Amino acid sequence: MRTDSLPIEQLPHVSQLFKDYLLHFDKVREFYPYPPFNPSTLSTSAASLNYPDNRRQRVADILEKQNKSWGGGEKTIANIARFRAGAHAIVTGQQVSLFGGPLFSFLKAISVAKLAAETTEGGGIAAVPIFWLATEDHDVAEVSSATLLTRSELRTLTVPSHSPENTPVSAVQFGEAANNDISAIVAEAGALLGDSEISDLLKQFYVPGANFGDAFAQVFTRLFADFGIIFLDPSDPELHSIAKPIYRASVERCNRLTSALLNRCKHLEEAGYHAQVKVTPASTLLFAQVDGVRTPVHHSHDAFTIGPETLSRDQLLGRIEVRPEDFSANVLMRPIVQDFLLPTLAYVGGPSEIAYFAQASVVYKDLLGKVTPILPRLSATLIEPHVAQKLERYKLSLSDVFPGLEQLRTLLAKHSLPASLSLQFKNAKSELAASLALLTASLQQLDPTLVDAAKHAQSKMIYQLETLESRSASAELRKHADIGRHAEQLVNSLYPHKDLQERGIAGIYFLARHGKPLLNELYQSAKTNCADHQIFYL
Repeated sequence: MRTDSLPIEQLPHVSQLFKDYLLHFDKVREFYPYPPFNPSTLSTSAASLNYPDNRRQRVADILEKQNKSWGGGEKTIANIARFRAGAHAIVTGQQVSLFGGPLFSFLKAISVAKLAAETTEGGGIAAVPIFWLATEDHDVAEVSSATLLTRSELRTLTVPSHSPENTPVSAVQFGEAANNDISAIVAEAGALLGDSEISDLLKQFYVPGANFGDAFAQVFTRLFADFGIIFLDPSDPELHSIAKPIYRASVERCNRLTSALLNRCKHLEEAGYHAQVKVTPASTLLFAQVDGVRTPVHHSHDAFTIGPETLSRDQLLGRIEVRPEDFSANVLMRPIVQDFLLPTLAYVGGPSEIAYFAQASVVYKDLLGKVTPILPRLSATLIEPHVAQKLERYKLSLSDVFPGLEQLRTLLAKHSLPASLSLQFKNAKSELAASLALLTASLQQLDPTLVDAAKHAQSKMIYQLETLESRSASAELRKHADIGRHAEQLVNSLYPHKDLQERGIAGIYFLARHGKPLLNELYQSAKTNCADHQIFYL
């Protein structure tokens, strides 16, 4: 597989915090305890772990039960045995979106599998890959869609939800056979993807009565069987029981935690960044289930509110003690719960998760006494052969697509102008620049005050020449409709909906088109210690 890379600074919509974390770590050292690519990070993290054996055995039992129920393969079951015997965990996680979600969900799985293998083989630290299924999230609308690519357009498929707003996705079942919700969506996906192992997996597991979490886990279990990834569904009541001390501590230390988070938000803003998660004086780190709906817990003056209900601190602690499964962590405490349940060496996350960690680290310090390192996942664009041909034909790079469709059409049209006309424009620009440079030098000697006027005139002449070239390109575009189609195909494939491919197109599209072995090819070619956006030519 041919590979290339693009500096992270050239990607659109990248936050300054993420860029500084990758490229200028000294600027963000206050917010992150470990640099992203330091060889000693994992060994230092391992030395700080204190994971009791009784918790390990309880969690191992749950992992074995869950993964066997999803059809976990031999390598996954063997890794659970290694976990039970004392192996550490390298963890990633993702919302359980329809059909496995965007491409970056698959890239996360590849990242965590490869990093765990490299840590075990090269670092001498026994590690297993664990994928945390974010089944307790309640943004059902966000997980209900998948975008597939055809030669001519993007097609977004959406499964309707009949559940109340803010229902955890673990409780959302696909439509019954009578209204045929999920079956119709699966059939439409199969028609777009064609006959393949991927289409068969969707038909097998995305069925009426199934839920987002189980369907996602069953598909990923089979796709990543060769990588030994262990999947974990945190909605299991037994896991909530194990996590009860963290829930209790978040209530007992509520004022202290809120103050620390408000200070961290202030420091982020003073450093020129922004807080990813809004925190108010009434915020807590918990949600509670009320009639099946995930409801935030608020506090004020030692009283807590859950919807219309008000509870004292002791009443809330008593409720957690009796029914911990009714409670779950918000986005800032979720990684802390995760790393209480697991002996985590490092978490592998994307740009948003890394931004969350800048705030969550103060919660880590208070509740766990340490902060888990967070490492960047593989960020990548996959370039299919027909797309590569167009890029080569028009002499384009990936970054040429980011300005958008209209500018790309003009750029393609310029590259399509007759060679003689393109050469004439090139020569005209060169001759104009040379002539004006000589003229400016002469004016400098005659009267330096005229130099600015010369530069202004030069700018206007270059603008007029470029405008004429653009109008020539527009004329070429009108004559050749295929140029416009090619621009649209490139944008749909590489920058869908004005976002990176990894965020805009479902990973199953690429597996259906290029086969399951693509995962192993990406695994072999991916670099885990690379800050760049990696490009893979399929």
